[in-house]
Parts: sequence; C-alpha cells; structure tokens
Amino acid sequence: MIHFDAIFLVDDDPINNLINNRLLSKVEVSDNIEEFLEGQFAIERVSEIPSHKKILIFLDINMPVMNGWEFLEIYQEKFPDRNNKIVILSSSIDFQDRQKADEYSIVSGFLEKPLTLDKIKLQLTQYEEEG
Repeated sequence: MIHFDAIFLVDDDPINNLINNRLLSKVEVSDNIEEFLEGQFAIERVSEIPSHKKILIFLDINMPVMNGWEFLEIYQEKFPDRNNKIVILSSSIDFQDRQKADEYSIVSGFLEKPLTLDKIKLQLTQYEEEG
C-alpha cells in the first residue's frame, strides 16, 4: 500500500475539509493530514517539509484569495523538483477546467466533489500502478 508523509486538504470550506479528513483517515495512507483554508498557507507549509518527503495534495480550484490555478502556478515556480501528487477536488463540472488541469504536469488527478472512499481508493490505485 502506498504511503504519504503528509496529506494536505486545500479548500476554503472547513466542512469539506473535516469530511475529507475523516474519509482519508479511513484509508490509512498517511498519519499526517493537514487542512488549509487558503492556498498560501499550504504553499508555506510545503516549503517547511523536506523535499524527499511525499505529499498528497487535494486542491479545490474555486477559492477566494488564491484560487487553485494560482496555487498551481506558484507551486510549480517554487517547487520544480518536488515529486508530490496534486489532485484537483472540485465541484466544477466544466470540461474546460479538466482540460486546464491536464495542462499541468504536476496534477495527477481531477475528482468531482464530494470525495468518497471509492474515489480515494481509485486514485491511490493509480499511484501504486505507477510504482
């Protein structure tokens, strides 16, 4: 089973973060799940974690202050050598958002809210197949 040193939930909705935290706790792929209501705080936290540590980031795209696209731009610029996994977790069903996400090599998945155990397990299975 794949293991991450940390999982970041980046969503401006604290209820979503709470629910997603509980779901991710059930799959036991990390002992450290951190919640961020603003992308900037998640960026700052990534910079505090050694680059060899693996982080799985669930990122909402529709947020005030710093949206998910801005987060991705800053992340790419600041952490070009990190090998973390970023999954867009959005209520958007806009095909253009999926296409835009595909343009980022650092994005490894696009899931529609709500997050479910099945969606988590499917995403994790993809990572195990990658090796």
